Amino acid sequence: MERPAPDSGPLPVGRIAYGTSPRSVPATTRGTLLVVLVAAGPAWHAPCVGESGYKDGLSVMVPQSSAAQGRSHDVDDAELRRRAMSVVLGRQRELLLEDVALHEAALAERIGNARILVTGAAGSIGAAVSRSIARFRPAALVLVDTSENTLVELVRDLRSCPGPIPGELQSLSIELGSTGFKQYLHSVPPFDYLLNFAALKHVRAERDPFTLMRMLDTNVLALARVLALLSSQPGSTHVFSVSSDKAVNPHNLMGASKALMEALLWRHLERLPTSSARFANVAFSHGSLLDGFEHRLRKGQPLSAPSDIRRYFITHDEAAHLCLLACFVAEPGNILVPKLEASEHLVCLSDIAVAMLQARGLSPRLADSEEQARAWAAERTPHAVEWPCYFAPSSTSGEKPYEELVHPMETRREDRFADAIAVNAVGAPHATVDLALSRLGASMNERLWSVDRIAALLAQAVPTLSHRSVGHSLDEKM
Repeated sequence: MERPAPDSGPLPVGRIAYGTSPRSVPATTRGTLLVVLVAAGPAWHAPCVGESGYKDGLSVMVPQSSAAQGRSHDVDDAELRRRAMSVVLGRQRELLLEDVALHEAALAERIGNARILVTGAAGSIGAAVSRSIARFRPAALVLVDTSENTLVELVRDLRSCPGPIPGELQSLSIELGSTGFKQYLHSVPPFDYLLNFAALKHVRAERDPFTLMRMLDTNVLALARVLALLSSQPGSTHVFSVSSDKAVNPHNLMGASKALMEALLWRHLERLPTSSARFANVAFSHGSLLDGFEHRLRKGQPLSAPSDIRRYFITHDEAAHLCLLACFVAEPGNILVPKLEASEHLVCLSDIAVAMLQARGLSPRLADSEEQARAWAAERTPHAVEWPCYFAPSSTSGEKPYEELVHPMETRREDRFADAIAVNAVGAPHATVDLALSRLGASMNERLWSVDRIAALLAQAVPTLSHRSVGHSLDEKM
């Protein structure tokens, strides 16, 4: 697209050109100062200035076809997810419905008159659990998250949906374990339950010591400060904090942080009732690889996934049900995990990418490199049925070929729930936990931080950690 010559006369007003990319705008529009807006899902966004050549002028909408966005006509994202879900989950049946129905009366009794505090409430899982709690109309439901806008939307959603509203519904944009959080706990009556979903969950957090320290402060040290405060107060708040399948025989520092978090919960079990749940990956949760696939498809970008990594998956509703049962029904000192079998339910991540394409009537075009995949995406025509993909064996630090939900040395009980296993807590010696917290806290005040030193401290506290750095991070991959 060419900038008009200075003597070309006045610019036309109200001109609209249509196409599928800035380059496809008809030649008759040349000489008009344009900014091209390219469709990105349901909204329009302005691509980089270079696509229009100059940044000020008349807006031109450039609608992309459904095929260009990787979706079928008149099919929304929820339906496309449903089509791919049997492959994502490795099963057809929804888990935990029978268990929630069986324990409905107990849930109603324990939640109905309770004061409940949820931290990390605005995340995918925290929000799903908060909605599930709200239907039992607790006496108070206080939602805490640092994401102010997402928290506001959750409150609006709870107040706008049909069904009961908690007697007291409040939101606070403060951080778990912060001075403001502690001041808040001092200023209100004690809570019956605290459910914690505040976490940094990405393996890539170990790429640098600064993000790693924030992860350890969020996943471990902040909770330690809150548990110490609650243990010193009258009353007995039941504390639930969500864990991860990555905590079992961890291969990365995120998993080790969750293993240490579990040990921290059991450290306080004599004074406070504590419990947890180990998730499989929650399909399409914010920031997940599957959520990333949807973003790539909307933006016309290649799909990329490791070809040798398998994971368990559950839905948002299943995650919420697991947390309800773990917090309000299971015995203190239990970790609930979904009943999933490695031979049936571990799914390869590249297979999921293919399933999501097939749900949209597309097929993968397998590239030999990231560069080739990007080039193919740039030249792809709107109605092409092939989508550029790059699948290759994992080559980044902290990746485990498959996850485990229960350690072989842990005691399990499988007769309490139809779709969940109750794992008995095996706490580390109190002295080991206390020493780890002391050393991690001291390292926060050191002048220089080191990933290797932090990893060594975690290995002392989590003997099952099998961490190996290969010098490459997920930030270096598509």
